[in-house]
Amino acid sequence: MRCHNIEYEILGQGSQIAEITLEPGKTVIAEAGMMNYFQQGVKFETKLGDGSDARSGVFGKMFSAGKRMLSGESLFVTHFTNESSQPRIAAFAAPYPGTIVPLDLSQYNEKVYCQKDAFLCAAFGTRLDIELTKRIGTAGFFGGEGFILESITGDGTVFLHAGGIVIEKKLDGDELHVDTGSLVGFTEGIDYDIKLVGGLKSMLFGGEGVCLTKLSGSGTVWLQSLPFPRLAERIVNSVPVPSHNHK
Repeated sequence: MRCHNIEYEILGQGSQIAEITLEPGKTVIAEAGMMNYFQQGVKFETKLGDGSDARSGVFGKMFSAGKRMLSGESLFVTHFTNESSQPRIAAFAAPYPGTIVPLDLSQYNEKVYCQKDAFLCAAFGTRLDIELTKRIGTAGFFGGEGFILESITGDGTVFLHAGGIVIEKKLDGDELHVDTGSLVGFTEGIDYDIKLVGGLKSMLFGGEGVCLTKLSGSGTVWLQSLPFPRLAERIVNSVPVPSHNHK
């Protein structure tokens, strides 16, 4: 294997934690701010890039990090390494309730695509890259989310996070139309297209999202029941606006 071999346990129900067991010398990489706890003997270091290509020079690392920055992600990835002589634990969770999706990339042709906020952590050796969507156009102008995908490549375990519950769908030559924010990720063999739906009235007054993602082909798709932007919008809209009555 190119990626480090790691063992794990998913804890919890409505709000989950991935507890990862690291053998001596093994490393897991994670997005900044996703770590919950780790045992003595685990050391962490924030690095420019995922470390998947040891031959990559400073320019290559900065180019890769620059693409992550343009997508709204952090420039840096945190590496957690077991430097002790015994198996040690490090645990990770997303900052909002949901379900963790562990994927063995070797079972999915060593590559999956996900929404840029879905990646939680992965075995060292996993390559993270930004995949700009194929078609933006008018949909990109009116849509507020979901137009930048992250590609994850390797032969180890990766952990994605879905808001609410996760739904796995198998496509075999058919189509699936989903709210753009509800998409967590998909495998190779799935083609995607972002469509603007409805007319001007829908754009201005519609309760549904004006952009839908059409998924077609053959492969696996993961969806989430509660996209975080939808949850955040409802919370913000429910907060009472303070009055400014001056005596």
